[in-house]
Amino acid sequence: MNVITNHMPTQDLQRLDAAHHMHPFTAGSELAEKGARVITQAKGVTLTDSEGVHILDAMAGLWCVNIGYGRDELAEAAARQMRELPYYNTFFQTTHVPVIALSAKLAELAPRDLNHVFYAGSGSEANDTNIRLVRHYWAQKGQPNRNIIISRKNAYHGSTLGGGSLGGMSGMQNQGCPVIPDIHHIDQPNWWSEGGDLSPEDFGLERARQLETAIHDLGPDRVGAFIAEPVQGAGGVIVPPSTYWPEIQRICDEYGILLIADEVICGFGRTGHLFGSEYYGIRPHIMTIAKGLSSGYAPIGGSLVCDEVAQVINDGGDFNHGYTYSGHPVSCAVALENLRILEEEKIVETVHDTTGPYLAEKWNALTDHPLVGEAKIVGMMGSLALTPHKASRAAFKSPVGTVGLHCRGKCFGNGLIMRHVGDRMIISPPLVINTSEIDTLIDRAVQSLDETYDLIRAEGLYEPA
Repeated sequence: MNVITNHMPTQDLQRLDAAHHMHPFTAGSELAEKGARVITQAKGVTLTDSEGVHILDAMAGLWCVNIGYGRDELAEAAARQMRELPYYNTFFQTTHVPVIALSAKLAELAPRDLNHVFYAGSGSEANDTNIRLVRHYWAQKGQPNRNIIISRKNAYHGSTLGGGSLGGMSGMQNQGCPVIPDIHHIDQPNWWSEGGDLSPEDFGLERARQLETAIHDLGPDRVGAFIAEPVQGAGGVIVPPSTYWPEIQRICDEYGILLIADEVICGFGRTGHLFGSEYYGIRPHIMTIAKGLSSGYAPIGGSLVCDEVAQVINDGGDFNHGYTYSGHPVSCAVALENLRILEEEKIVETVHDTTGPYLAEKWNALTDHPLVGEAKIVGMMGSLALTPHKASRAAFKSPVGTVGLHCRGKCFGNGLIMRHVGDRMIISPPLVINTSEIDTLIDRAVQSLDETYDLIRAEGLYEPA
């Protein structure tokens, strides 16, 4: 049996990694020069690297390890399923017990009439599915020209050709991922960076009404759907103003377009509700799910589909779409055990009632730091807007992301995983983080902000654009 063990020195592991492993969203030559951080173990909210250093993971991996690391129950569920039925597909009028059980459980947990699931291996794949669902739905309704999907700039819906097109990340679209036809983008509800002199409430309405303007410009008989994350995650934890989602819902209702809520990050407890749609009171026809569905322990994603859309799709003959791993039995078994733990241990309720408010109080207090202009937080996802001048909400004179990257480096050095998006710092810790661990997170964040502040002042980077 070929097993890579951890007895190899870190530098040898790094050399092997650089020689053969192409990393996502990474400059390979730069990483090869410095060497990748090698993670060898994890428990709860803490990672351990190959040098034995403990790191508080305030990003839950990639927004996904909701129940924390090291849960033996999920490993045992996977092992049992591998012994019983390691794989079978759900094509050709075939099914299996884990996918049946998970589908029924998701229908029970999902809001309103989202009673149907089309499975994928990730959120990216599920959003590709959503493009197909929307366009096939309207074709079956006798409106094949109603195939435009509206999304938002700086949104993230995956890095496949379809998901990358739905998203609004220019860096991806400039690297061989041009926007596919009939995808249109409107501006994001980022008041801090783009609100100008408008109040947050007025800005929220203005950004929401861009959807209505786009529908008129493109033609109400051409627009099939609007897709958005309840809170933009990878775009920088952009929490919309309170007026935004009610107006979006009104517009979708008035023009009869499908509303797709991308819950890949927000779903399964991250907002202190089981779904971000419930937090904002929106009524999607389709919800994209992944990440927290299995807490990252096994790859799985899917589209939760409402009764009416599912009936139209099901009545239309073969839906010629699917993936080899759609409804993979091991992933379904792991997801079921993950959902059991979320429910029985009342993890989402604890976030809502106890740890979420505790984190929010500590997080919001970081606006007292001279480098922080805005702190935003919903449940267990938060962001800090770094600025050289709070009153004017100024950007830094240095290229966007320069200060954020410095701060991220300080965080790593202080045993904290906190990401940067441009000059915003973001967190998304495991939902099981306790109040003592929150204190540690905040202490390390403050230390990192202090060190960043001293560094950029010494290097002349603390200047407004």
